[in-house]
Amino acid sequence: MRDAGCALHGQDGSAREFALTERDFRAIAGRVQAATGIVLGDAKRDLVYGRVSRRLRVLGCASFTEYLDHLDGPDAEHEHAALVNAITTNLTGFFREPHHFQTLSQDTIPALAGTDSRGGRLRIWSAGCSSGEEPYSIAMTMHQALPNLDRWDARILATDIDTDMIAAGSTGIYDAAKAAQIPPALRQRYVRPVDTDCVEMSPVLKSLIWFKPLNLLSSWPMRGPFDAIFCRNVVIYFDRTTQRTLFNRFAEMLRPEGWLFIGHSESLFGICDRFRHLGRTIYRKVR
Repeated sequence: MRDAGCALHGQDGSAREFALTERDFRAIAGRVQAATGIVLGDAKRDLVYGRVSRRLRVLGCASFTEYLDHLDGPDAEHEHAALVNAITTNLTGFFREPHHFQTLSQDTIPALAGTDSRGGRLRIWSAGCSSGEEPYSIAMTMHQALPNLDRWDARILATDIDTDMIAAGSTGIYDAAKAAQIPPALRQRYVRPVDTDCVEMSPVLKSLIWFKPLNLLSSWPMRGPFDAIFCRNVVIYFDRTTQRTLFNRFAEMLRPEGWLFIGHSESLFGICDRFRHLGRTIYRKVR
C-alpha cells in the first residue's frame, strides 16, 4: 500500500500523472549516483518526479517503470545523458560569492604574477561551471587584474557534466537581467547588447575559456597543473567518501600553494587535510 500511495500523489498530496513507485525511485536514484555521485535521498523524491517526468512525456512512456526499461534499450547512452542533464541542479550567477573574486583579483593573481611583466602560464579551472557565469566572472577578473594579459599564456577550463549547460555557456549569450549582477564598470567593458532581452560576452572573454563536458567522477584528460580551482556548491550533492576522493584529486591537479575556492555551505574539515584554510571557503594547497 505504501508504493501505491507514493505512486499516485506527491509529498504535498497532489495527484500525479505518472506512477513513481518506491522501487522506481530507488532505481533512478541508484543510476544517478553511480553515474554522477549525486545522492538523491527521500527528500528529493518530488524533484526526481518533476524533472524526470518531462523525459517520460518526450519519449511517450506511460510510467517510470517503462522509462527504466528505456534506459536499458538501444538508445541507452543518449538517454542516460539526458537523465543526468535533467537531474543536475544549475543554480548560478555572475560574481556569486563576490569575496572569492575579490581574493582572486587582489591576492591570487598578484601572487602568481609576481613582478614578472613578461607574462607566463596561468591556468584556472571552473569545475561544475553550469551555464558559464562563473568562468566568465573569472575571465573578467583575470583581464582586469592583468593589464598585460596578452603576454600571458592564460586559459580557463570550464567543465560540467550537463552537456546542455556546456552548450549554453559556449555561446556566451545571457538574459540581460542576469547580466545586471555584473559590476557596472565590468559590464560596460565586457558585455554587449544583442537585443532588448539578451547580452553577449565579449570576444576577449570567450577567447580565454575552454568549455568542455566532464564527469568529475570519471578520468580527467587534462594534465594540469592548475593555479586555482573553483568548485563551488558541487560537492554538497556527494557523500563524504566521494568528497574525500574529489578533494584529493583536486590537490593532485593543483600546483604547490595552489588555490581552491569552494561553496559557502561546504568545508574540507574532516574530509581533506591537504589544504590550509584561509577563511570564507578559500584554501591553499599545502601538500
